[in-house]
Amino acid sequence: MVAEELEEDGNVEQTLRPAWLVDYIGQSKIKENIRIFIEAAKMRKEPLEHVLLYGPPGLGKTTLAHVIAHEMGTHIRVTSGPAIERAGDLASILTNLEQGDILFIDEIHRLNRLIEEVLYPAMEDYRLDIVIGKGPSARTVAIDLPHFTLIGATTRASLISSPLRDRFGSVYHLDFYSHDEMRDIVRRSARILSLPVEDVAAEEIAHRARKTPRIANRLLRRVRDYCQVKGDGTVEHSITQEALAHLDIDHLGLDAVDRKILQFIIEKYQGGPVGLGTIAAATSEEEATIEDVYEPFLMQIGFLHRTPRGRVATPAAYQHLGVEERKLL
Repeated sequence: MVAEELEEDGNVEQTLRPAWLVDYIGQSKIKENIRIFIEAAKMRKEPLEHVLLYGPPGLGKTTLAHVIAHEMGTHIRVTSGPAIERAGDLASILTNLEQGDILFIDEIHRLNRLIEEVLYPAMEDYRLDIVIGKGPSARTVAIDLPHFTLIGATTRASLISSPLRDRFGSVYHLDFYSHDEMRDIVRRSARILSLPVEDVAAEEIAHRARKTPRIANRLLRRVRDYCQVKGDGTVEHSITQEALAHLDIDHLGLDAVDRKILQFIIEKYQGGPVGLGTIAAATSEEEATIEDVYEPFLMQIGFLHRTPRGRVATPAAYQHLGVEERKLL
């Protein structure tokens, strides 16, 4: 059965998503564990245990959930934590699931705590407890649910309550991808798009994609536009460099906001420490955006440190920006 796709995703992004584990590049240990758990569940003819996926945006959490649905041969129902505003919303979703279906909740850390309470018996006992009436005449009605698999995804695992986290049978942390994996992802996406790409151009895109597949696919599509307008449609190295320069993405993958964050810490606060709120106000970005989108990569490449007193720019950041490091007296 074909899994449902997120409505907000474009047709191109859907096409680039792998459908099976064998096509999913990277996260080898996670894939191997999931493959074993899926085979075991099929042998027992049982639904897969509940799965929690966490990690920075764009690393393939949603894609992996859809891959699991394809591998299990079942439907997937997609929603998000902010979209479930009332317990009735969750009850409607759960009662419409069929045996073995997968419920994928993106940004699960943003679920209301009252809704979490409704979710606990559904995850553990496949039972939905509904309160009918108010005051002394109120009574609880239990509705049996089909055995389903909940897959939760989050960029901020620390914000998930312990009772909810403990109810997941498998918890996986998706990490940034290696350069070789990024190059393979670019080449695979180019083949799917029927886009001829030079090896050195694929290397260039992979190197600037911040170790993140979603960014690699986005850059590939933007470079494709440049090559169609300024070339013969082939993704050549020279046009790729020109396109990425126009997109304001440097050779390490840092964009204008990354450099703005580092420049603010270095130039205004002599390298830090600087509080997250101060950085957000100075860059006109939300604190959550800085913390979830920009900081993980800057820390991964060694340009930023988190300390109890705030964020600190490293000597490598000074060197990358061409700024002389000043020692405090």
